[in-house]
Amino acid sequence: MLNRLTKLALGLALPIALLASGPAVAEIREHSLKFAAANNKGHPQVMGMEKFAELVKEKSGGKIEVKLFPGGVLGGDVQTVSALQGGVIEMTVLNAGILASNVKQFGAVDLPFLFNSGEEADKVMDGAFGTDLMKLLPNTGLVGLGYWELGFRNLTNNRHPVTKLEDIKGLKIRTIQSPIPIELFNSLGANAVPLPYTELYTALETGTVDGQENPAANIINAKFFEVQKYMTVTRHQYNPQIVLISKKFWDGLNDEEKAVFQSAATEARDYQRKVSREKDANAIAEIKKTGMEVVELSPEETQKMREAVKPLIDKFTAQIGAETVTQLFKELDTVRGK
Repeated sequence: MLNRLTKLALGLALPIALLASGPAVAEIREHSLKFAAANNKGHPQVMGMEKFAELVKEKSGGKIEVKLFPGGVLGGDVQTVSALQGGVIEMTVLNAGILASNVKQFGAVDLPFLFNSGEEADKVMDGAFGTDLMKLLPNTGLVGLGYWELGFRNLTNNRHPVTKLEDIKGLKIRTIQSPIPIELFNSLGANAVPLPYTELYTALETGTVDGQENPAANIINAKFFEVQKYMTVTRHQYNPQIVLISKKFWDGLNDEEKAVFQSAATEARDYQRKVSREKDANAIAEIKKTGMEVVELSPEETQKMREAVKPLIDKFTAQIGAETVTQLFKELDTVRGK
């Protein structure tokens, strides 16, 4: 009888002990992955990557190693996205608008003269709008971990100073490989030439294109000042960047490992944006020191540019989807307190 009671007591004690210890937590395993991007070391984009790699190592107890491949050594942005989809490369960070060829709604972030400040963009991209866009990615073999920033784009060229809208006419301007930037510069009277970023310096050096448009930090980092004479502060477009991870790789991670990546991406985001804005604030002065002639557009000329690209917004709203564009402008109004 005693023996039977002992067995019964032990039988009851075991499940109680298991309940008390809680559900088993998946262990972080060893991983090594490739994180590629187009910009060179020293650029805010790459500084964000370095911070991310450091955080992942720390949060995983040294078990997950993120190997960085900046400078476009693994290919241009479009090529890298394909490599992520195939699981050949695990991570990248690039302008969110480039994903318009994968998910048309991402084209919305490329609309010209959209944001007035980086902080305004943060609220929209970190909010429901940016989150809803990321929900569309897994069907294309990609997973979004958050938004960083490239910043406001400005125009440079090698032919003459651009002080007014008419000065853009006829210039061959390299744009990113995305429909809206191409149409934007054609609308302003330029001849847009879409090229991978990795080919841009050579195209400027050889005269294949007269100019290009990028944030000031890129002009310094890529040494475009060596092959360009004139810069105009147009701030015609703001580029949020998106940190992407291959869905093939992501699906192989357990929940604890996924949490490490997500947490690191969010922490690195705040650091990267801060660095980006500090660099941008100092970059114009640095560019002037290189000998480039820098023109600040007057408010009247900026307004003329805004008017010139209005038909583009209507045209692309139909392509992107009116619902997406309406949501974007509604959230912008909320952020601006309208």
